Amino acid sequence: MKPKSRAVLGQISDMDLRLLRVFRTVVDCGGMAAAELELNIGTSTVSRHIKDLETRLGLTLCRRGRAGFALTAEGEQIYAQTAQLLLATDAFRSGVDEIHKRMGGQLNIAIFDKTASNPACRIPQAIALFTERAPGVNLQLHVSTLNGIERGVLDGQFQIGVIPGHRSSDTLEYTPLFDEAMLLYCGNGHALFDESHTARLDWASLRQYAFAGLGYHSPNMELSQQMRMPRKATGFDQESIATLILSGQFLGFLPIHYAQSFVRAGQMRAIQPELFHYECNFFGITRHSPQPSRATRAFQDCLVESHAP
Repeated sequence: MKPKSRAVLGQISDMDLRLLRVFRTVVDCGGMAAAELELNIGTSTVSRHIKDLETRLGLTLCRRGRAGFALTAEGEQIYAQTAQLLLATDAFRSGVDEIHKRMGGQLNIAIFDKTASNPACRIPQAIALFTERAPGVNLQLHVSTLNGIERGVLDGQFQIGVIPGHRSSDTLEYTPLFDEAMLLYCGNGHALFDESHTARLDWASLRQYAFAGLGYHSPNMELSQQMRMPRKATGFDQESIATLILSGQFLGFLPIHYAQSFVRAGQMRAIQPELFHYECNFFGITRHSPQPSRATRAFQDCLVESHAP
């Protein structure tokens, strides 16, 4: 058995950091071909960077072939260490910017899905305001699940997140922003699509119908548990709930602004909106500690200003 070559990694150089950033992007994108667009370099160059990093570390980080891209056990450990190292370097850069009272570097913002069509959401206006005040900051905008955004803010992957409120964490700061109205919908083909069948419905009689709910802690889950709605199908974003409703087999809650296009097309309708509804309150979230960077605080200010009455 051929022994592993010894790692030649000594002091970490700028080139090492560059190779580690390429490695992280490849893993996050799920492969070298997918990372090509994100990195704006060719697949062959991406592959060479990964090979150079493996040589520097004396480790095999990933398998690539017909079976697809996959991390080795060593690669998974290096990926976790890489995430911590790059977060630390970003934090150091932010600290230097803080000393110089300037804003630069990269700001990662994560928002819950399907907020752009909400007329109460003014995140685009906040972004416009922020780019005027901090033109040197590179914005990275992500869309993720509620739990994914919370985890990302807590571990430093995101500096600020926008989520519907559902429970509080002592390690996060919550800034109220806007509201979202949710109605109960059924698809064309469902037994309740005929309005004459819904006149006498209440929460108790609604339980005989299959319900599609979100599969993580959220206002949606809280309401369905409180009203003892039988969840027969589970979705993990609004798109999946809409798809289940459109099948004609399930009831489900959707934001009014998102469901409007389906309603206009005759594909779904709201059931007794005066009874079957709830409100979501959206918050901007940041970590209490360490203290948010100057750019993070500036973007938070822009969110508050843009959503002021």
